[in-house]
Amino acid sequence: MMSRKTQTLLAIAVVAGLVGYRMTRPAADAPGTAKPVAEEAAVTAKPLTLGNLQFRPCSLSSSFSKDSMEAQCATFEVPEDRANPAGRKVPLNIAWLAPEKEGDLLPDPLFFLAGGPGQSAVDSFQQMAPAFKELRKHRNVILVDQRGTGKSNLLACETSPEAVATPESYGVEAAKCAAELSKKADLRHYTTTEAVADLDAVREAIGATQINLYGVSYGTRVAQQYAMRHPQQTRSIVLDSPVPNSLQLGNIFARNLDDALALQFAQCSNVASCKDKLGDPRAELDALLAKLRAQPVMVAYRDAASGEQREGQLTADTVAGLVRMYAYMPAAGALLPKLIHEAGAGRYENLMALTQMLQSDMKDSMAMGMQLSVVCSEDGESMTGAGGDEGTVLGNQMAQGMAAMCKVWPKGTAPADFHQPLTTQVPALVLAGEFDPVTPPRYGEDVVKHLPNGRLFVLRGQGHAVLGAGCMPKLFAQFVEKADAKALDGACLDKLNYVPPFTSFNGWEP
Repeated sequence: MMSRKTQTLLAIAVVAGLVGYRMTRPAADAPGTAKPVAEEAAVTAKPLTLGNLQFRPCSLSSSFSKDSMEAQCATFEVPEDRANPAGRKVPLNIAWLAPEKEGDLLPDPLFFLAGGPGQSAVDSFQQMAPAFKELRKHRNVILVDQRGTGKSNLLACETSPEAVATPESYGVEAAKCAAELSKKADLRHYTTTEAVADLDAVREAIGATQINLYGVSYGTRVAQQYAMRHPQQTRSIVLDSPVPNSLQLGNIFARNLDDALALQFAQCSNVASCKDKLGDPRAELDALLAKLRAQPVMVAYRDAASGEQREGQLTADTVAGLVRMYAYMPAAGALLPKLIHEAGAGRYENLMALTQMLQSDMKDSMAMGMQLSVVCSEDGESMTGAGGDEGTVLGNQMAQGMAAMCKVWPKGTAPADFHQPLTTQVPALVLAGEFDPVTPPRYGEDVVKHLPNGRLFVLRGQGHAVLGAGCMPKLFAQFVEKADAKALDGACLDKLNYVPPFTSFNGWEP
């Protein structure tokens, strides 16, 4: 067992990969690439067949793990525009993880649906793989890079933080990105609806009558849309940190983050020793942001990756971004009161080093072009600043920036009932984290009230993407095996506890 302190440090490294908003292109050997196990083996190995698809051995790499994962990989072409099947094709990148006990193979595989929108399923699965260990003993797991992500005609553009300093500049950069990507893609056809059609085409190609779906964050939207369009082919769905069908994204981020911070910062404010040492974390954060908005500061710091001394500018936006991402995982967020207090005293070095590490780790995690095709086609009209959000950590800039980008981005169409709640008899397991800064528990409540065979678990003290917490992997495997959420005994989740705030860089109070 790892120590609590080691787990926290690992959480800080992992949290950077959960979601992002930078427009970047992965490097030549970026994660998400399925590489042959060996050149000779890839050529000589006899292909394995699943349905009508032929797979060859491959090794899945990830920026979040030093180890690779053996798999079988294939490419499956689908029409970019289904109204023009003879036109351009999208090569879907597929990885097949065979069960450990092939003799006991169950016929209905599980499809893993990544978050974002914009993450590669093939890349992001590895960091969650431990939570699937029990399930994989008897069931195939299928990873499909959604069109526009990973190796499925990646839609990403390079830019720099300096290029998007104002909402107007977001529109300028998005127009450049759209012009570049339009050389290889019709950006109107990279939406959730098209992705759902792709998933069903893959299901049919591998010969599965029914499939199980696990979606995390944005992946829960894909799962709900699939279950809505293909109920007979859907055996069960697991929605981890769900986005309700009825929700239009708009500026949900600012208020949800502030609500989560209030809960997380209360872990310090309600403990006398922490409050005495670190004060009121929210008041200190507001003061720090106000100071940096008035005058960013140049900071000398040690690069966390290279150990070299560097100098960079610390701004309110970079601090707000760090706070947002660390809030995704309370084990990392436990550091925030200490980091904010140090910066408030003029000691910016640690905060600066971590913001730079976060930007570096996240820069290749999202396909921004695909994200814009999804969001602008499905939620673009709601991209306006919400009244009363001016005093939040994020303010209205994110929504204003997205609105400016959506004005110039080519848009697809969504079915008329796209934002109707999912109402289905399909068995559903819905998971939410008590401290989730993006998809709070009330979203899970909204989803499950329309699902007669659904059940919601709210995990104490957890943030975003909670499948790996405590005994949840065991319950997950039991649910997919029996397809009965209401029969699960969730008493083991009572053992989950809150992560105490760090009162020093050595950890929390004993």
